[in-house]
Amino acid sequence: MQKNVLILDFGSQYTQLIARRVRELNIYCEIHPFNKIPEDLKEFKAIILSGSPFSVLNPEAPQPDLSQIKGQFPLLGVCFGAQFMAHNYGGEVASSNTREFGRANLNFIKEDSDLFQNIDEHSQVWMSHSDSIKALPDNFECIASTFEVKNAAYKIKGEQTYGIQFHPEVYHSTDGKQLLENFLVNIAEVPQTWTPAKFADMTIASLKEEIGDDKVVLGLSGGVDSTVAATLLHQAIGKNLYCIFVNNGLLRKNEFESVLDQYKHMGLNVKGVDASDYFLDKLAGVSDPEKKRKIIGNAFIDIFDQEAGDITNVTYLAQGTIYPDVIESVSVNGPSATIKSHHNVGGLPDFMKLKIVEPLRMLFKDEVRRVGAELGIDAKLLGRHPFPGPGLAIRILGDITKEKVRVIQEVDAVFIQALRDWDLYEKVWQAGAILLPIDSVGVMGDERTYEKVVALRAVESTDGMTADWVDLPYKFLQTVSNTIINKVKGVNRVVYDISSKPPATIEWE
Repeated sequence: MQKNVLILDFGSQYTQLIARRVRELNIYCEIHPFNKIPEDLKEFKAIILSGSPFSVLNPEAPQPDLSQIKGQFPLLGVCFGAQFMAHNYGGEVASSNTREFGRANLNFIKEDSDLFQNIDEHSQVWMSHSDSIKALPDNFECIASTFEVKNAAYKIKGEQTYGIQFHPEVYHSTDGKQLLENFLVNIAEVPQTWTPAKFADMTIASLKEEIGDDKVVLGLSGGVDSTVAATLLHQAIGKNLYCIFVNNGLLRKNEFESVLDQYKHMGLNVKGVDASDYFLDKLAGVSDPEKKRKIIGNAFIDIFDQEAGDITNVTYLAQGTIYPDVIESVSVNGPSATIKSHHNVGGLPDFMKLKIVEPLRMLFKDEVRRVGAELGIDAKLLGRHPFPGPGLAIRILGDITKEKVRVIQEVDAVFIQALRDWDLYEKVWQAGAILLPIDSVGVMGDERTYEKVVALRAVESTDGMTADWVDLPYKFLQTVSNTIINKVKGVNRVVYDISSKPPATIEWE
């Protein structure tokens, strides 16, 4: 793997976004915790220091060892990274009178600054810090300012070392991508060779070499990640890939049959297993969301292990792990305290005694889609909205019954089809319906009814970490509501969720 750019993570919520912006420039990069710097740095051509929730003035703040980096590689410090270098090499960092957070505009750019080439002097930038660099060390020079922050950016004289107190990776910084391009392409001369086609070619060749004639089993979910992983493996090892698609009874309406049909048209060796009754029996009477997740995860293990056991001489288990999962497992503060217990395959136990192969472990979600397009996977499949691992179990608040599953499947089918009919589906990142555990009074004809309430949810996002509710047209919502109430027996009220993440989450459980 080409290791062009190293991003040292100090715990910022934006670190993954820096990496995604770098990848958008067709430049490969890797994120490593500041306290786990790779021993061999020769393959890296530039290094970026991320932001951090810590203040550099805090005794508990990260203290990276830059002795093998500063002055030896092109180096860009972002926010905390910039403040750390200024503070550590003789400057003054102090708490601001007011926290500098949000949009700001540059009002000075040093005329010959290579970092700010092709960037307007009044360009908008995004600030997010409570400290500020009050004085620069002697060999540092200011190269950009805003009205409120004099030392918004600096360069160390005689080095390709830069610091910026704003975040170029967020879209609020209008010329952030240009700044990163200036640093990586023009200053550090990093080659722009990271493309979906190159990744696919490299990965297929690597899989052929690693796996050889061994057999691989993969649990398909119908989602983008497992589908792209299966396609890469199929092109590498052909018939030696065995895919298992388990119907847990909590999929969308007719999804089991339609996804199986899609996979067969792709030439994949897929076995469909309808275990609906097994899952629903296990879930009977259970209302707690985390218990539901664990039951579904354990039931999947039971079914998958049983089916995989019927395939002789399997050596590898393939997983659709993507890069955010990898980053989280080696985060600055150690593995995440709360790990979801419903990965389709990720929770398989040691007794299966299989080696793990993860073709997508270095890709972000948007990159997975681009690789899938390069592999010729149908655009409709690649454009599918994310769907939770536990399926409709966490969109039915309370206990699960066959009747509740039927109701929410019917409601969901009306909602999703309407989004397609109104050309809104691709403008929404994720949409679904939630069955609420309450009965609502209604009137149908001359009769009073007590029936279920459903909530519709549609959000726009890039990675699911943050999300805004989508302002769907009133006429659309009116049409969908009328259709649901008239066609779905058991529902007499429809509401629309206008909560954003944060503070709410995308799913209700």
